[in-house]
Amino acid sequence: MLIKDFKDLEIWKLSLIITKDIYDLTATEKFKKDWDLVSQIRRAVISISSNIVEGFEKSNNNEFVRFLKISKGSIGEGRNQLEIAYIVGYISLEDKNALDQKLITLSTKTGALIKYLKDYKIKNSKPINPQPVTRNSITFKQIN
Repeated sequence: MLIKDFKDLEIWKLSLIITKDIYDLTATEKFKKDWDLVSQIRRAVISISSNIVEGFEKSNNNEFVRFLKISKGSIGEGRNQLEIAYIVGYISLEDKNALDQKLITLSTKTGALIKYLKDYKIKNSKPINPQPVTRNSITFKQIN
């Protein structure tokens, strides 16, 4: 499948589902009182999709990979904040585990895309000097 728009990316779609889940979860009575944690976890999940899009729109595989790595970092950040929300009693174990699994899946898929883009670059790169340098291929100046 040819990807022409970031909206075609499965990881972008999954990141929006997770963002909606996090917004719903952080709107609960227990959670919404902790404005700092609510803000931090929401910013982390917003960063996931935002970096996917920003990297895609650069139209450069190296930049896309760089932004996908940033996105993976935000996935880890979100997972950590879910753990915090659980240990302080804002969310149930079931909610934590369900969202954590979605984030793990997103991280795995993002990592697979990074690997694909890196492998594609290696397969399609051209050597700087494809011709071996031999004595016959060099023009020597005659020294008088």
